[in-house]
Order: sequence, then structure tokens, then C-alpha cells
Amino acid sequence: MPKRKVEIVVISDTHLGTYGCHADQLLQYLKSIDPDTLVLNGDIIDIWNFSKSYFPKSHIHVLRQILKLTEKGTKTYYITGNHDEALRMYSGTAIGHFLIDDKLILHIDGKKVWIFHGDIFDATTKGWARIMARLGGKGYDLLILTNRLINELLSYLGYEKISFSKKIKSGVKKAVKWIADFENIAATLAIDQHFDTVICGHIHHPQSSIITNQKGSVHYLNSGDWVESCTALEYHEGQWVLYRHADAPLTDPVHNEIDPTVEEAEPELSLFNIKTIYEHTLFSSGHR
Repeated sequence: MPKRKVEIVVISDTHLGTYGCHADQLLQYLKSIDPDTLVLNGDIIDIWNFSKSYFPKSHIHVLRQILKLTEKGTKTYYITGNHDEALRMYSGTAIGHFLIDDKLILHIDGKKVWIFHGDIFDATTKGWARIMARLGGKGYDLLILTNRLINELLSYLGYEKISFSKKIKSGVKKAVKWIADFENIAATLAIDQHFDTVICGHIHHPQSSIITNQKGSVHYLNSGDWVESCTALEYHEGQWVLYRHADAPLTDPVHNEIDPTVEEAEPELSLFNIKTIYEHTLFSSGHR
């Protein structure tokens, strides 16, 4: 079967090493493409929840396929996230076509693109909240595993699949607001620094939207995840497209809301140390 030629592919939040990872679907996808550039935008290997007792062959095959693509000439960037933050000590390391960094800036067809995982906006990844987030990650992993088993039963009985975590997120106003704030803050910073496109991961919420404020507009993209959504971002022939695997556990995880006439409310940036965000996500490294 011929592979699809793609200029750039961005995937994130695969969480290899956890029960929730859909490694088989991810491997199928990686084998179906021939990208010039592959961006692994954080939380690829879940070091937070890593266990010697669980790292199945299917997860190893995913890593091998990534290496195989790299060996054949694909420029591969590994952008670190919070679940694989242990790799941040190697930021700036380049081995052949494989590079590790905390963020990435690309110039594509005359447009400036800013790529980073997004955990820098998340207070739950710092201090004592980080410990609680790790414990919550264990519970989330168990929830996803239980959800997968129930969905297999529902499919066998001919019923539609459901997502426990998405129902919980959509039913909690704070979670909905947190996602909106995350997107708006990323967009506001990108507009302020004159980026045309900003790409994140982290929140497991695939998205493509034009976000506008008083200073301008930016194309905000989120690559989603390979725990629930099974999505990726593809750039080819001048356009960004959200890809969704045919065997994804859910039927409608992708959000395409490109509307340049809609103005988003500016987030409360006072909640964040903007100078620190700029220094850590823009000016230290990652420029290509």
C-alpha cells in the first residue's frame, strides 16, 4: 500500500507506557504516512506513569516506526511535555535527523509557526499540585482502561461507544473554562509575538480555530491525543488539516471552528508570569 506524502505531521499525548494508549492505531497511522517533518509535541512516553511491568510490544513498535522514519530522512523533533519532562535535561540535543527541545519555531510558506506542548500554562504541573496531578493521572489511566473495556462490550452488543472522561469534562464548568482559557492564552501570546499559527497539545482536545482579539488573529491548532481522540495535525500544500483515525474510540472528537469573524475574549493574563512564559517558551531555544 503506497504511503501518503505529507510535508509536516504533528502528534502529541500518545502516553506510551500506559493502558490508555491506542498504540495499534498509532502504528497504523505512522506506517501510512511519509512525512518530511515529524513533530512529537510532548507526552509521547509517559514517564510519570512508567512501569517496568507494562510496556507492551505494540508500544515498542511505535517507537521503532518513529526511528525508522527518522532513519529514512524524516526530520523528527521531540518536544518535551510534562509527562516526559525528564527529557528536558537533553533539550538542544541533536542526533542525526532527531532533535529534542522544549519548543519549536518553524517558518512555513512565509508564515511563522510556534509549536510547544502547553503544560507551561497549567498550574497543576507545578509544586504540590504536580503530586496531585500524578495521582490523578493514575486514576485517569484506570478510567480510560475501564472505559475501553465497556466500549468493547457496547460495540459487541451493537451500541454506540461512549467516553467517560469527555462526559466528565463537558459536564464540569471549570473544565470547560480551563480548556477555553488555555486556548485563549496560547493565542494571545502568539498574537503578541506576531505568530501566524500556534500549535499545542496537553489538553487532549483536538482543535482548529481562528482566534481574534484587538491586536490581531492567529490560527490555533491542537493535535489532540492517542488516548481518546486518535488525532494528528497534517500540513500539506499550504493547509493544516486535523486527521482522525478511522478506528478512533469516539465518533466526533475533532473540533473545526475556523471563523475569522468571531472575537474571543482575552484571558486574564495576570494569572501568569508573562515574562517567564516568554523566556521559557520563546527566547531560550527552539528556533529553527
